[in-house]
Amino acid sequence: MNMSGEGLLILIVVGVVAGWLAGMIVDGTGFGVLGDLIIGVVGAFIGTWLLPRLGLHLGVGIFGAIVNATVGAIVLLLVIRLIRGGGPNQGGGFLGYRRRW
Repeated sequence: MNMSGEGLLILIVVGVVAGWLAGMIVDGTGFGVLGDLIIGVVGAFIGTWLLPRLGLHLGVGIFGAIVNATVGAIVLLLVIRLIRGGGPNQGGGFLGYRRRW
């Protein structure tokens, strides 16, 4: 597969934005710029694969790419949290939810 410089730049920008957004939504999962980039790019592949299978079409162009990648990155972060054993009562929590007792 041959990718142009512009395509690679767009992929990086979408990955960073999606990784950052997913990190904000899934509270307590900061991986830094490089980690957000990787989470966002992998999330883009997950979102592109998963959403059409669920019958969801969330936009076109760069906006659609960011939304798809963000949804995929959120799924990836939640899977990582399940594997690592973290949960709402261990730190940040999903969407800021914290257990009080």
